[in-house]
Amino acid sequence: MPTPTVIQKGDTFFAPKGSYFEGNVRIDGNFVVPAHTHFWGKLLVTGTLELGPRSSVALDLNCWNAIIGSNSKVKGPIVAHGDVTILDHAVVHSIQARGKVILRRGVSVGDVTSDDTIIVHGKIKSGRLVGRNMKVLGN
Repeated sequence: MPTPTVIQKGDTFFAPKGSYFEGNVRIDGNFVVPAHTHFWGKLLVTGTLELGPRSSVALDLNCWNAIIGSNSKVKGPIVAHGDVTILDHAVVHSIQARGKVILRRGVSVGDVTSDDTIIVHGKIKSGRLVGRNMKVLGN
């Protein structure tokens, strides 16, 4: 299966809808990924990653900032130099971030480490949460 063609506009790259990427992927810039897109290796994004709903990353995810869409799965650790937002019902192995981490309702995550604040919106399943500050909002 050929690797999908990624479209570039300025310093932002866009994946085609419903793509499958075999092997490791490196994007030098921001990366916008639509729903139902799957990465079967490691994903490295030097800018901000916006991973669409119901997408997946099979191994490690390294980026500057990350927004992980609802019902997505990241099977390896997320390492971010900035902020990480995990949207509703996503499943994530673990998070290590220098910025703040936002966890929305229904998220399932392993250990989370942040050099800043961890904000939890609603009920989640998690391992250890270690951050400079903790905020829990709602049930």
